[in-house]
This record gives sequence, C-alpha cells and structure tokens, in this order.
Amino acid sequence: MPLAKLQFRPGVNKENTSYSNEGGWSDSDKIRFRFGFPEKIGGWTRRSNYSFLAPCRALHSYVTLQGSLLMAVGTRFKFYINEGGFYYDITPIRATTAAGDVTFGATNGSSTIDVADTGHGAATGDFVTFSGAATLGGQITADVLNQEYQINVVDENNYTVQARTVSTIASITVDGVLNPTPVTADGSDTGNGGAAVVGVYQINSGLGVVVSGTGWGSSTWGRGTWGSSSTLSTVNNVRLWGIDNFGEDLLFNARDGGIYYWDTSASDYGVDRAVALADLPGADPGTPTIAKQVLVSDTDRHIIAFGCDAQNNVGVQDPLLIRFSSQESLTDWDAEVTNTAGDLRVGSGSEIIVAVETRNQVLVFTDISLHSMQFLGPPFTFGLAQVAENITIAGPSAVTAVDDKVFWMGIGDFYVYTGQTQKLPCPVRAYIFDDINNSQIDLTVCALNSTFSEVWWFYPSASSNENDRYVVFNYVENTWAVGTLTRTAWQDRGLFNAPIAASTDGYLYNHETGQNDGSTNPPSAITSYIESSQMSIGEGNNFVFLSKLIPDLTFENSISDAPNATFTLQARNFPGGAYLQSDNSSVVQTATTPVEQFTEQTFIRLRGRSFALKVESDTTDTQWRLGTPRVDIRPDGRR
Repeated sequence: MPLAKLQFRPGVNKENTSYSNEGGWSDSDKIRFRFGFPEKIGGWTRRSNYSFLAPCRALHSYVTLQGSLLMAVGTRFKFYINEGGFYYDITPIRATTAAGDVTFGATNGSSTIDVADTGHGAATGDFVTFSGAATLGGQITADVLNQEYQINVVDENNYTVQARTVSTIASITVDGVLNPTPVTADGSDTGNGGAAVVGVYQINSGLGVVVSGTGWGSSTWGRGTWGSSSTLSTVNNVRLWGIDNFGEDLLFNARDGGIYYWDTSASDYGVDRAVALADLPGADPGTPTIAKQVLVSDTDRHIIAFGCDAQNNVGVQDPLLIRFSSQESLTDWDAEVTNTAGDLRVGSGSEIIVAVETRNQVLVFTDISLHSMQFLGPPFTFGLAQVAENITIAGPSAVTAVDDKVFWMGIGDFYVYTGQTQKLPCPVRAYIFDDINNSQIDLTVCALNSTFSEVWWFYPSASSNENDRYVVFNYVENTWAVGTLTRTAWQDRGLFNAPIAASTDGYLYNHETGQNDGSTNPPSAITSYIESSQMSIGEGNNFVFLSKLIPDLTFENSISDAPNATFTLQARNFPGGAYLQSDNSSVVQTATTPVEQFTEQTFIRLRGRSFALKVESDTTDTQWRLGTPRVDIRPDGRR
C-alpha cells in the first residue's frame, strides 16, 4: 500500500470532539502556525541581571532627544525608568513629615525597627525614606536608619521596618537578591533617632491581585448585560498603570489614582522623582488629580484623562468623564474660550475600562459599550460617538491596536473592531473561558507580536491568581493556538529589536531570541508540542497496521549540533476508547520514536481503526518546524 501523507488543517480546535475534528490539531504548547504549519516559538533571554519587585503590569518604551532608549516599568510597588538594563526609581512622593514627627525603637537581638508616626497613611508594602536620623546607640547607626525601607503596618500610627546594611535602592535586586544583610540591634540601641528625623513616603503601593468584599461594584458587575451578575461586592483594584510620553517626557497614572509627570531632560536619574500633574508650576486649579487612564493624542497633541475628576469638583472621580488639556499644554486644563481644553461624558455603561489610540481615532471602552473619540477642531475639539453596545472586555490590558484594527478579549468571547465590531470565531473558546479565573480576569494582558502577525492573550487559569496560560491568534492566517506561559506585561518590538515581556520573577525578557528558556542559569529547554485529533484509517470500519513513519521535520536555525524531536503515534479502536486498548497484546498501541536531523525513516508497530500524531521537543538549542510526514498503512485482520 502506498505511503499516506499526514496533512492537517492549520490551527488548534478544542470545540469539537477529537474524532469529529479529524484532520485537525487538538492541543499545543509553545507552538505557532506559520504558512499553515506548526513550529516551535522563539526563546527568551533576560535583559539584565537586575530585577524589580514584581509583578510588573505595564511597559512603555520611548526615546529621548539625545537618542537614549528608555522603558517605563510600572509594578504594584514602584514605577521605574529602565535604561541600559538598570532600574531608576521615579515613584512619586505622597507625603513628607516635619522634622521630629518620626521616632524609632529597637529591641535587643532583633532586626525589627519600630517606627512611630501619627497618621502615617501608609499601607503594608509601601516605601519610606528616612533622613536626619541619629544612631540609636549601638548597631542601629545613622547610616542604617537613613535609607529607604519597605513598611509593615501595625496600626494607623505605627509600623515596622527590617534594619539592614546600607543599600542604594531597596526595591531593586541583583540576581534575585534583595536586602541580603540584616542588622541586629544590641543592648545599646536605646535611642529614638533624634528630633531631626524626616520620613518621605512614596505613593501607596497597589494590590497584586483583585480582592473582593461585599457591596456595590463587583469585579464582574456591569461587565456584561444588565443583571448578568447576581453577586454585588466591592473590589480593591489591582495596581494597573496608564503610561504615555509627552514628547520626551513621561505621563503616567495608577488606575483610579493620581496623574504624574516626569521631565526626562531635567531629571537626575535615580534622584528626581515624578511629580503630580496638578503640582506643576502654573497648573490650573481644575487640573485632574485622579483618573483611570491618561494618554496623549498623537495627531493633535492633547493630554486626555479618562474616568477623572471634574474641573469644578476636583478630587471626586467620575468614572465616565473624559477631560482633555489645551493643545500642547501640560497645565492648561480649565476650559475657556481662549483654549482648546474641555470635557466629554460617556453616555452608557458604569465606568470607562480603557482607551486605545488607533491611526485615526481613540476608542473608548466602557463595561458594556464602545465609543469613538475623534478630533474635530474648534470649537468642540473632540467628538464622541457610540459605535457598539452589549460588548464586554476582560480588563484594561486585554486590548491592542494593529493599525486600524483593534483586538480584545471579552467575557466569554473575542472581538475585533475594523470600523464595525465583530466577534472572532474561536475554536478554543470553551477551553479558555471554562477554565479561567474570573475573579482575576482584570490581570489579562493582550500582547502584539507583529513580526509573526500574532495577538497573544495571557490570562489566569481557574486554579491560578496570576497569568499562567495564553491563547494566540494569527490575524493574517486566522489560526489559533494555546499554551502555558507566565507573563504580566508586554511591549512589541519597535524601538527595541525584539518584543519585551515581564514575568512574575521580577525580570524583563527579550522574546523571539534564541531557542531556550532564559529564566534559568544556564538556560533550559522549552518544552513544545503539537498533538492532532484522531484520524480514521480508511473508513474506520476495519483494522489496519502502521509499520513505517517517514518524518518531515526541519531543524533550521537550531544551535544544537544534534537537534531532535519525538514523534508519537497512538491508535484507538473506538472514538471513546483508550489509546492503550489492544485486541492483540503482541501489537503495541503507542509508538514513540526520536527523530533527529537526518532521520530518513523509522519503523513502528501500531494497529487500530484510528490514530493520532504528537510531535514534541524538550531539548535545548532546538528549533523545529513540521512539514508533511508520511506513514506506511497496511490492511489488517480483526485479530
């Protein structure tokens, strides 16, 4: 009997049963489809040995007038500028005490320092920097006290810090080591630090996960049609960031928090911190102080704040209000006949979730609708029109723009906007949304990998409080694939040559670089595989015997001198039967064989009515791409 080609439809399909998806792929990990064929994705390497206190929720790259490439990095604790692999802390300051308001206490044999500051306003995880302190009398010297510490709150007037040797920045690690040397007080440490101690508090840290309570405003309330949620609860927002650059300077805000500005050219990296937009010299009295997101309209150079406070009600957030500054101005926000500042209010939904800029417009998502915001010019400046209703969006980071297309994950569906809104047919939809942690769905990150025409969504599975899985859509070939990978933020290639992603280990990674997992030292193998659905042998009525496999696999671009992958063929007698069932114990039902670069053919013994193919690799320095393998199939008797 002639050799039979094993040809499969591109893309993974988990909506149908394995038998009804004959000729298709049923499962994958670390795989993409290119020109219809599966191949292993590229590897990733650490950008530097320096790391930050994770998790990172936002990345934004830009270039200064001097040509320096900078990346803004927003985490739940800090806001950094990354240059040359090092992190400069520019987290804004919330409050500075008067001299003497802070006092210390220590216990012999303990590294815990008790700090008293009435009404400190800090939360556990916040950071404070002390200055002006004197020695406590023994091991707790002035140098030990006068540095940055992370806070553990006792009550509204007291907290503790862990004394350590002098460290430049308490929130940056080298090779994963943070605050390695504690300092223990002795019996001489009986002082209180003196009357000149000043405490400088950074803005409150955010949550790493969504924490729910009771009351109005559930995480899923309003994220669908009216009445779709039966439980009302309050949610403490996870720390997410909105970031954009105003020329070479930076604008950013913590979601539902303050709006901040960092002057790149006038700042001493690692010394000068971002300042509140409303505190800039000459800022109007009505400058917004709180927002869900801030961005700069590239075409007309207005700063736009979404879900912010009103000009005549500063400090009280309106989750549907949009305000914009006068053109080319950081500080001119009060609407007057002599400027282009103004505001708009979205007419549907309960809150603005996110705004995304495309080539010609800004798309504004609420929890139930989509609106187009376009520059009109004087006298209205901007106009707002609803373009879709009864839509959902998984979270503020679940969307990306590709030219004039916008892709996003909703609650139970995927969408694309191309001038009109459409649901994307998704053959892995049930697999994703039946096993997703809806309480943490706000963590979902949409990632554009434009080199391969792909949109990725990293999301938390039902058993995880962090993004641990992904689904990827190739918007040119209309194929889908799934897999496992922990990523919390993403930046497509552009100013940098490769996509950059953040992981929960506190490191940034260059993606599509090499063939290995660079999160370990030395780099480890990436386990990748693709598995087919069942294929009938003939009409599926009779048993046949598979005796030979001719692989078609390329290892182009592999670094290894001996790259290899494993082919596994599994046979079944019935669609619902187990792969290991056999009517004849002398004929095995599963055949696994390694395939190397120059393997011409391999002999197998496999018997059944249908079979499936799995190709996998778990070796370092290996890149592989599957073609069209062939098998030798012969008729076989029922025995």
